[in-house]
Amino acid sequence: MKSFSHFLLILVLAYLAGTVLPWWSVALVAFVVTLVLPLTPGKSFFSAFLSVFVLWLLLAFYMDVRNDHLLANRMSEMILQVRSAPLLGVISALIGGLVAGFAASSAAFLRAPKKIVS
Repeated sequence: MKSFSHFLLILVLAYLAGTVLPWWSVALVAFVVTLVLPLTPGKSFFSAFLSVFVLWLLLAFYMDVRNDHLLANRMSEMILQVRSAPLLGVISALIGGLVAGFAASSAAFLRAPKKIVS
């Protein structure tokens, strides 16, 4: 249950932060949420990765449908050398998910108890 609340909180706050802040605000959101709701590093990475991946994939699909696939097709031809709007959406969602996942796992490692070796 804690993982789902972590997932949902990152999803909502990343969307809200993305409306007024730059794209990398998802890293700040994932970091802060993981500091507030601590999980293990693996669970925090997966939860943050999945929440931002789903968010960016849905937003990319929504924007792509709104402009009738024109911009995404042209960008995918220019960057990927292939005319595939869905592939461009998946790659951008993958990048956002990795950024958020690494930020969340960094916060989880920061909160992890330090073991003193003597």
